[in-house]
Amino acid sequence: MRFTKKSHSCIALEKDGRRLVVDPGNFSEEDAAVGAEAILITHEHADHFDEGRLRAAMEADPGAEIWTLKSVADQIAAAFPGRVHTVGHGDAFTAAGFDVQVHGELHAVIHPDIPRITNIGFLVDDGKVFHPGDALTVPDRPVETLMLPVMAPWNKIAEVIDYLREVRPRRAYDVHDALLTDLARPVYDRQIGALAPADHLRLAPGGSADL
Repeated sequence: MRFTKKSHSCIALEKDGRRLVVDPGNFSEEDAAVGAEAILITHEHADHFDEGRLRAAMEADPGAEIWTLKSVADQIAAAFPGRVHTVGHGDAFTAAGFDVQVHGELHAVIHPDIPRITNIGFLVDDGKVFHPGDALTVPDRPVETLMLPVMAPWNKIAEVIDYLREVRPRRAYDVHDALLTDLARPVYDRQIGALAPADHLRLAPGGSADL
């Protein structure tokens, strides 16, 4: 499996010539989802879900399909009839040749005065990769590669480290990092690297790794 980091929380996975993209939001590249046979969206926030980026991908490939939760599906199903699938916690499906399981139900708490929205995470190929979206969901099975939401309005570094300790992946790659400046990255790298029981890794947007 080939993993490519896109800007912010968007990633692409490729296997056997087929491509799956997760969370092409408005912080990611305009063509982030183009070329994807399957697109997964964790929740409705604009940095994870952007209709223009979806439209570009869906028009580029008439066979492309989307899997997402109800709050997003309700907004886009009419635009892409028959190509949007609603999924939730406990569901499993196959997309672009990848086996995907859905974990989680709610977005992390931003502030007690802000109502929580729904959020799902996607576990790919029986734990090869887990993308939690905007939550610190712990799947009920081992995770080899965790997409780690390293910096967000809803988390702090102590929670990120404790999340890594609970999931205990073999490796973790930073995502949700558009708000993290280059000046601050060494602080995060040093503290997470020293305290987390996993290889903590980072790719620049466009960088790839074999998993």
